[in-house]
Parts: sequence; C-alpha cells; structure tokens
Amino acid sequence: MRYISTRGQAPALNFEDVLLAGLASDGGLYVPENLPRFTVEEIASWSGLPYHELAFKVMRPFVTGSIPDADFKQILQDTYGVFAHSAVAPLRQLDSNEWVLELFHGPTLAFKDFALQLLGRLLDYVLAKRGERVVIIGATSGDTGSAAIEGCRRCDNVDIFILHPHNRVSEVQRRQMTTIFGDNIHNIAIEGNFDDCQEMVKDSFADQGFLKGTRLVAVNSINWARIMAQIVYYFHAALQLGGPARSVAFSVPTGNFGDIFAGYLARNMGLPISQLVVATNRNDILHRFMSGNRYDKDTLHPSLSPSMDIMVSSNFERLLFDLHGRNGAAVAELMNAFKASGRLSVEEERWTEARKLFDSLAVDDEQTCKTIADVFAATGELLDPHTAIGVHAARECRRSLSTPMVTLATAHPVKFPEAVEKAGVGKALELPAHLADLFARPERCTVLANDLKAMQAFVGEHGNRGKPL
Repeated sequence: MRYISTRGQAPALNFEDVLLAGLASDGGLYVPENLPRFTVEEIASWSGLPYHELAFKVMRPFVTGSIPDADFKQILQDTYGVFAHSAVAPLRQLDSNEWVLELFHGPTLAFKDFALQLLGRLLDYVLAKRGERVVIIGATSGDTGSAAIEGCRRCDNVDIFILHPHNRVSEVQRRQMTTIFGDNIHNIAIEGNFDDCQEMVKDSFADQGFLKGTRLVAVNSINWARIMAQIVYYFHAALQLGGPARSVAFSVPTGNFGDIFAGYLARNMGLPISQLVVATNRNDILHRFMSGNRYDKDTLHPSLSPSMDIMVSSNFERLLFDLHGRNGAAVAELMNAFKASGRLSVEEERWTEARKLFDSLAVDDEQTCKTIADVFAATGELLDPHTAIGVHAARECRRSLSTPMVTLATAHPVKFPEAVEKAGVGKALELPAHLADLFARPERCTVLANDLKAMQAFVGEHGNRGKPL
C-alpha cells in the first residue's frame, strides 16, 4: 500500500513512513493511493467476529508490506484488550431503529482511544525496529491529548508534548492529561484557542529546525493511522444491525472532520452507508459548507461541547481531494487561497456530489441540554453534550425511518458535568474506578503565551526525557 499527498507534490510513502511523517512535506495530508474495496459477501463473512479480529480484516490492506500479519494481530489484540467493555463498542437502542454506538469504554473515556491506543503501539513497534527516537507535538480541544498521552506514555522512543487551550477544556479533560507524570510527558496550556494550538503544530511540521535533527510525529487526526483505526467501528456497527444486507445511516459529532471522514471511507470500501450527518455546535464551519457551500473562517465561540470548538477542520482537505478528482494541484491552489482569504467554496457540481451523502446541522447549547434531558427522560440513557448534538442532528436530518440511524457516542458524560448539570437531569456522575481519585491527583502543566517560538523553545529544552535536544 502506497500513500500520496492531497497536494500532489510530496513523495509517495509506505505505511511505516506515513505513520512517522504525519503531515506531508508539501503541506498536504496523506491518503491511500488506492482504497481497498470489499465485496458484500466478504463483509458478511465477518459477522460475529470479536472487535480486534474485525479490525484486522478491515485494516490489514493498509499496513501490508510494513507489518507482518502475526505482529499486527497481536498489536490489535493488545490495543482493544484494555477496553472496559467486552464488546469494545457496544450499541444501545434509543428508539425505533435509532441507536447510539458507545465509543467511550477505552482508558480515557472517549472515542480517541480507538485510534490512539493503536497509534502508540504502532509507533513503539516501528521505532524499535528502526532504532529511532521521535518527538510528538499534538494539539487537543480536550480528548485527543489524554488519549495520546495514555497511548504513548509507555513508549520507550517517544517524547510527547500536548498543547491545549488554557482554560478552554473541561476539568476532567484537563486532569486526565496533567495528572499523568513521566520524563517524556509534557502538557502545555496555550493562552489562545484550539485553532491557535493546531496552527502551531502545523507550523512546526513545516519547519522542524528547532528539533535539531529529531523527527516530529503527529498524533492529531492528520496522521493517517488515526483515520484508519476509526473506519473499523462503522463496519462493527453495521454488522450488528443487519449490514451489509441493509444500509445504515450515521450521525457523527465532529469538529475536525476526521471521525466522519472515516465513515466516508468505510462506504467507499464497500460498506452500504446511505447517509452521513455532520453534527456540530455553533462553531459551524462544516455545516455552512454542507448546507450552503461556504467554508469560511468565523469567530470561535466557547460552548458546552468543547471538543468541537474548532474554526478550521484539518481533515476536510481529504474530502476536497476526492471532490476534485484527486487532483493535488487543484487542492493546493484551493488551500493556498483559503489560507490567504479565510474563505473557500467549490464548483456547484462538486458540492452537489458531496450532498448526495452528507447532511448537516449546527446545534446550540440550549438544544444540546434539551436533548440530554429528553433522552434521559425517555430512556434513562445519559448522553454527553457532543453525543446529544449527534442525536438531535440525526433526528432532524434523517432521510429514512426504515434505515437504522446510529449516532456515534464520542465521550462519557462524566467528562462534561457542566452540560449535564445545565440539562437538569439530576443524576450523580461518578468516575469509573480507574479514575476515581482523579480530582485528588497532583497536576503538572506549563502555561505559555500564544507564541510559536516560545513553544518550540520549550520543546527543544525539555525533549529527550528531560535533556535538551
């Protein structure tokens, strides 16, 4: 399997190299040169497989030539063996033909564990084989950071620096990052918003001179391995609900477009998906594109669903690449114009093509709380605010009542007590046993100004397990 850049100028890489590259050298994102496609009969034969075995079937084509089958099977078994639920991603029914897919049974109670528990193990495997050491710089709007730290903290060959917006993540999210200590773990609170953090990461990949020769690796969803791992649970859910003999629809709470792009890829790999709903909060750049072909930067507003408080969606470029017939030059021109103007739209026929599969909705905090309350009253199920946005969008945008509608439940409600309290549910939220003492644990975090050079100087000073790079 070879991987090419969405901007067409970077060299094609194999899986091992793309895992370590993150962002392509031309500023683009890596995608498979040719997407594997499965027959209906092949997908049907996977029904009933344990999650890690299904993951092997779905992901094996992406790593062929880089990781032997026996090694990859063991990595996957180790990855999903740490999840608290034996089904790994169980489905719960909310209403007639309406479901939530619980993706929060991993160590950090968020869907990011599916990819980042795997990514940490893949990095350890590849780096040990190569005898290399790397630096990870990641930006988080809340959940990626803790999942990345949990997935990589035992890696012998990794120094990890996680940037989060100061005072703009929930307390549980922050403490899940800042209470894990290690010589190779560094939490940085940037005095800005998530997009500022994300821009620092991108700028650092573009010029890595501050690392003095050490390689920089991405853990954000620009890293192809993140997307690859998320494809699996679309197959998992569909197989539980009669797929591939019948189509399934999905509603996905998303700010960075990575999770829903995985669903788009699952469909292109042969899984019958009839509809994908982009569910977002008032920071609605994706909704504005899907509903009106306007992908324009706007003011970022803090919300009760902070993991979607994102102004620019990194993975959207991967969809644009397909919409433009995989023409890297056209995408590069489009993204350069967007960087200059903060605005983007595509030709009407390309936008119409996207609308055949995608619908979207932006949901404000008031409606988010109402959905949490309504679902709890009707079912006893307590949703986190991101999942509530997904459920409301699913109900508003659903095209067919005869098609199963699955909302991705992206996080455990205990991570967002403010939203649950404002919903007036009155249910006590208890941390799982492995996090029961979270609020008593000491924290370690460095607050830095919104300044790229200051952040890079910190990394240079504290890398290599506390020794300057």
